[in-house]
Amino acid sequence: MEGAFPPDDRLDWSKLIPLIGPASSALARYDELLATIPGPDILLTPLTTQEAVLSSRIEGTRATMGEVLGFVAGERTASTERQDDIQEVLNYRAAMRGAIALLEDLPLCQRVILTAHRVLLEGVRGTGKSAGAYRRIPNSIGPPGSPLEAATYVPIGADKLPAAMDMWERYLHGETSDRLVQLAILHAEFEAIHPFLDGNGRLGRMLVPLFLWQHGLIREPVFYVSAYLEERRDRYYDGLLRVSRDDDWTGWCQLFLEAVRIQAEDNRTKAKAILALYEETTGWFTSVTRSRGAIDALRWLFENPILSSSAFAHASGVPRRTALRWVGAFEDRGVLREITSGSGRRARILVFPKLLNIAEGREVF
Repeated sequence: MEGAFPPDDRLDWSKLIPLIGPASSALARYDELLATIPGPDILLTPLTTQEAVLSSRIEGTRATMGEVLGFVAGERTASTERQDDIQEVLNYRAAMRGAIALLEDLPLCQRVILTAHRVLLEGVRGTGKSAGAYRRIPNSIGPPGSPLEAATYVPIGADKLPAAMDMWERYLHGETSDRLVQLAILHAEFEAIHPFLDGNGRLGRMLVPLFLWQHGLIREPVFYVSAYLEERRDRYYDGLLRVSRDDDWTGWCQLFLEAVRIQAEDNRTKAKAILALYEETTGWFTSVTRSRGAIDALRWLFENPILSSSAFAHASGVPRRTALRWVGAFEDRGVLREITSGSGRRARILVFPKLLNIAEGREVF
């Protein structure tokens, strides 16, 4: 591996400084908006799910956000393969939540990463790949089933992993010239070390909001970078490869800073639209219901934009008849739309189309 770590003395800061300011400013504007959102961890749940979907899609899954949320609401797909994809996305969400919980008491460290990895691979296709433990055998990146000599990239041997991860963690906790550049370097080095047999890419991208949150660059760990990287997958992988092959840390940091700026702007646009939708819906809904439980029910709806009527009735905290009347009011207003009719004991499945279209960034529902 030629991209010796850490590379601070080999970075071309004259190329990075013009990008650091715009990226930091865009991130700060996004964080300012987070301060105005009541409970962003709840209201921005669709964006969190979309991040899990897109980060997993970079690794080859095909599940959509609608399929994931529909599955949680009680829908079942015909394809077993697609259900496996959905479970990987759900594991990503669970791993992220678990890491956030650990960071309430711990710094971002190897223990947090190992725990998140175990959750990420629980019950899915990578289960047999040493979940929650560093690899003990060689690994390579290349076409599936290809021999080692045909690999695009071969990470360090397993015997060197503990020392490499210790050095990575020391850099994680060290002081550097700029936190965003530090994060770019940490992400690239994590991918270069490739400490696990599976799940390295998803964990590396999961580190982005966790790092930003722990260092106070955002007030909640709700930053989503995978949309940019998924749309530019070839450029993303090539940038990482050029670090190891050509020692091009500066080029990689340029790409990463651009990703942060563009995604901060996109995240802000979507979060602002979700906040406006919440305020609009709250004003109408509270005036109609005149119930103390209306706000809690509405926040649950924003957290679960594809839902079963029975789940809403159970979560709303009001009598079932009242809750179902509220569902009817949502439908009359166009807030909810039925996508699967009820039959026997099977509850109806409904969608909150405006919210999901904001999260998707296009008309999907």
